[in-house]
Amino acid sequence: MSTDSKDLATTDGGAHGSVDIPHKPRRADTDIKAARRAERQVSALFLISALSTIGFVVAYVAFPSDEIITVPVIGPTNASNFFLGLALGVALFCIGAGAIHWAKKLMPDVEEVGARTPIGATPDETAAAAELFEEGADASGFVSRPIIRRSLLTALVLLPIPAVVLLRDLGPLPGTKLRETIWADGVRVVSDVSYLPIRLSDIPVGGMVSAVPENLPEVEEETGTLNARAKAAVIVVRMLPSEIRSQQNDDWSVDGVIAYSKICTHVGCPIGLYEQQTHHLLCPCHQSTFDLADSGNVVFGPAARQLPQLAIAVDEDGYLVARGDFAEPVGPSFWERG
Repeated sequence: MSTDSKDLATTDGGAHGSVDIPHKPRRADTDIKAARRAERQVSALFLISALSTIGFVVAYVAFPSDEIITVPVIGPTNASNFFLGLALGVALFCIGAGAIHWAKKLMPDVEEVGARTPIGATPDETAAAAELFEEGADASGFVSRPIIRRSLLTALVLLPIPAVVLLRDLGPLPGTKLRETIWADGVRVVSDVSYLPIRLSDIPVGGMVSAVPENLPEVEEETGTLNARAKAAVIVVRMLPSEIRSQQNDDWSVDGVIAYSKICTHVGCPIGLYEQQTHHLLCPCHQSTFDLADSGNVVFGPAARQLPQLAIAVDEDGYLVARGDFAEPVGPSFWERG
């Protein structure tokens, strides 16, 4: 057996013995100048991290969200995104690199192999572990090397600032917007896509129509978004008046024609699978099932509340119109609801 092999041999045959591993001192262990140099390097990395965090805030303020710059290799890219990502990446990298450099150059460098012991510890072993922890904390240099400690704490204190700054991008609180749609008293119910107004006589018993407010095209052109459509879409179905077991208000339907939000109250998927025999409306995403003959109540699936009903009437020309907005928020529940 060679000398190296003898060094790695266990004292009792291998299963539970200790291993004698020769320790080779690092340069920082024997050279005070090297140790000081490593200390300054670690501190510099932590300070660069702190400056990069401050740079993140500066970049957030300095660069407009629509400014484009050309970056070598990457090409044209959004200036704000590029510098925000660069600053945050450098900040995180330098904290990690500083911690690794600290551990490799200055923290204790003793290799040990401990015997595997049963789970659990005696009071003496617990006390010994606490003592060992305290010794390790002292040996790490966190207390005795104030320049590292202060620079690390500075970097860590500043690091959460980007998260706070980015909260601004969430925009203002929605106020009542989550509770309102563009439905209003007298707004005609029109067929989706064609935008043709719907007469009461256009819907046969058992029929279903996907519908939207008559003013939706104007709103979409004005806002340039589909937000209004996402909240205002409805399902209009017709059944025999005697088949309507209950609804949110007795006068919200007309001659068996009843309208409900098309947006599932689970996670907001659009619903369009209607079974005319059972009057059930099925969400294709997670199979939540709503009974339109019974106030839109949930009969199956993960949805936690009924579909909001839209009160409708017939105007003097025989077209279906809304009698106002939904009485409750459409779509998934949110933390302010209630």
